[in-house]
Amino acid sequence: MRVQLQNDPSAARFAKQLLDIGNGKIPMDASTKRFSFPPDFCNHKETKKDLIHCAFPNITQNYKVHQWISERAILAAKNVDVNEINITIQNQLPGETITYNSIDNIMNQDDAVNYPTEFLNSIDLPGMLPHSLKLKIEVPVILLRNINPPRLCN
Repeated sequence: MRVQLQNDPSAARFAKQLLDIGNGKIPMDASTKRFSFPPDFCNHKETKKDLIHCAFPNITQNYKVHQWISERAILAAKNVDVNEINITIQNQLPGETITYNSIDNIMNQDDAVNYPTEFLNSIDLPGMLPHSLKLKIEVPVILLRNINPPRLCN
């Protein structure tokens, strides 16, 4: 849909390559159980620092420009990598970090034996915020879904 709306040939090629990978049209090496990305699929970087610099050049000057920031993203397969990249980028930005902790009270005290709060706070589930969320004022945050529409919440 985005490819058609923006009429971007490079986005169309990338979308087709993603579909080919998902549909199993890219041959897999039988010995390694891996496939090789097409040469024009993406830009490979050696380090996370290089990746961040490539995706977000001059982040300290541009992070408040909504159009600029909305055109950039880094995708990662694991939450631990996403969190590390987010923290690295956020540490480059000015301002004081504020920590927001989730509420860790239980309604029934008998459940405290079965579900210790330390254990619950250590769980990092996909789609859920971490127990300890660190943010800075004016740092962009993406709202992924509305749990209680029409209010914005997550």
